[in-house]
Amino acid sequence: MKYIFWFFALSASMAFGQGASDNEILITQTGDNLTLTIDQDGYGNKISGDSSQGSDLTLSGTTMQLNVDQIGNSNKLFGSVTSDSSTYNITFTGDSNVFDWLIGDLGSTDSSTFDIDVTGDSNTWDIDQGSATSAERLDLDLTLIGSSNDFNIDIEVDDAVWDWDLTGSSNDILTSQTDGANHEINMVYDGDSGDIDIIQSSGTCATGISSCFSVTTMDITSDNATITINQTD
Repeated sequence: MKYIFWFFALSASMAFGQGASDNEILITQTGDNLTLTIDQDGYGNKISGDSSQGSDLTLSGTTMQLNVDQIGNSNKLFGSVTSDSSTYNITFTGDSNVFDWLIGDLGSTDSSTFDIDVTGDSNTWDIDQGSATSAERLDLDLTLIGSSNDFNIDIEVDDAVWDWDLTGSSNDILTSQTDGANHEINMVYDGDSGDIDIIQSSGTCATGISSCFSVTTMDITSDNATITINQTD
């Protein structure tokens, strides 16, 4: 088991040396049963893998619990995660934040549970679950209060439940559920001028499943919304 953490003490000295003023938490981690809690409060903070803008925080192991709370504007979280049986509690409060995670691209990432709370405007989220490596069982919950947010969430797992509760105007959501069976989206949207695109496409049924299907349930209160749903099996 190996843990390699670069936390604020190291990051601060790097930042001063580079003439920067923002906090950074830089992490590369390998090992099981990790519980990691990060609280950042301020402007322009970042959680990633090293001091370069494009490098991701990298977590690898099983049965992890990650708790992240970023409060403020223009904060960033870049992550690459390979982990089975793990839980992620993410809270963003503020505007113009960026969240970019690639989950399960390099190895098995089964039984993931996400609880994401966002309060703010003009935030950008890009989440990919599964991708090149097969993943199973995803439970993704998102609660959003804010306007002009941009979400691109791609889910490629054997079965996924994706619950949204969005309040605010002019939000742009593009999401897909592909591969496997029994995909489910439950959405509550309260806000005007939203642009929502949903793709659900079943692939090879999981072992023991003879029928693959997708379900979208929507409760919408909105004027001038544009919603497109594509389902295939």
